[in-house]
Amino acid sequence: MTKTPLTVPADVSHGSFLYAPVSTDLDALQADIVFMGIPYGSAYTPDALANDQTKAPDTIRRVTDRVSRHLERHDFDVGGPIYDNRPIRAVDVGNVPYDLEVPGGGHFARAETAMRKILKAGAMPITFGGDHGIPIPIFRALEEIGGEGPITLIQIDAHIDWRDEVGGVHDGLSSPIRRASEMAHFGEIFQIGIRAQGSGRPEEYEAAMAYGAQIIPAFEVHDGGIDAVLDRIPSGGRYYITIDADGIDPAVAPGVEGPAPGGLSFHQCRRLIHGLVAKGRVLGMDIVEITPSRDLNNITSVVAGRLAVNLIGAAVRAGYFDK
Repeated sequence: MTKTPLTVPADVSHGSFLYAPVSTDLDALQADIVFMGIPYGSAYTPDALANDQTKAPDTIRRVTDRVSRHLERHDFDVGGPIYDNRPIRAVDVGNVPYDLEVPGGGHFARAETAMRKILKAGAMPITFGGDHGIPIPIFRALEEIGGEGPITLIQIDAHIDWRDEVGGVHDGLSSPIRRASEMAHFGEIFQIGIRAQGSGRPEEYEAAMAYGAQIIPAFEVHDGGIDAVLDRIPSGGRYYITIDADGIDPAVAPGVEGPAPGGLSFHQCRRLIHGLVAKGRVLGMDIVEITPSRDLNNITSVVAGRLAVNLIGAAVRAGYFDK
């Protein structure tokens, strides 16, 4: 009989998402799927630089055993093991750091360069933030594969994020969709789950309307169903998904700075992701604006991880990574 020891080593937190091998050599990257953290945005005030959302990427990694206990287990969200017993190469490349010796931290330039290398390697990036400014360098990097036709931007959010600038900062958390609208490689924009006052002053709302953004309020989704939303999105396209956790109902994702009742359910988000994978090609996804200190039992980080699992499982079964 094995004798139980008096003491055992403390648990070591997971250093990667979904137990993926860690590699920071992006010049030698060989991967189908890449997990990356961009903790830092462009803060509007000095005290916001190291806000609690910077801890979200590593928090999501730490709860990976609540997202998936073991990769070989049957996952009912995707109809089998996450990677479907296929030789999928998933890599965690870690976080984009902030450099105190560089004005502005230099992290957005590094994030864009890193993302361009990931896309050039043919991998699908899944990025964890950070505030909602962090998709801006991702949007810029998507130019790397923009020559194959316009990219349709799919946003889940409570807010429209069309602010041109705040205090002279043009790439902060209120501006990602405005910045995307200025990039030639983006086409249609669908903004899903908008509600309450949606951070849209008259000038932001008018700019969104002038562009032709399709704003789909949360209650329109609840009344008409997520399939009606999917029907409005053209088939055969290339899609990029950006998810602000406050776009999800706070009963499901409480760990956010700006909770607003009436958000999307997990089921609606999941169905949207699966539907987009089936309609065309999802190029990547980011999940941002999680505030771990405001969370309850890390459920918001688990939700983020489960949405990533659903994208992965659907993409694998759609043959995205078949050689």
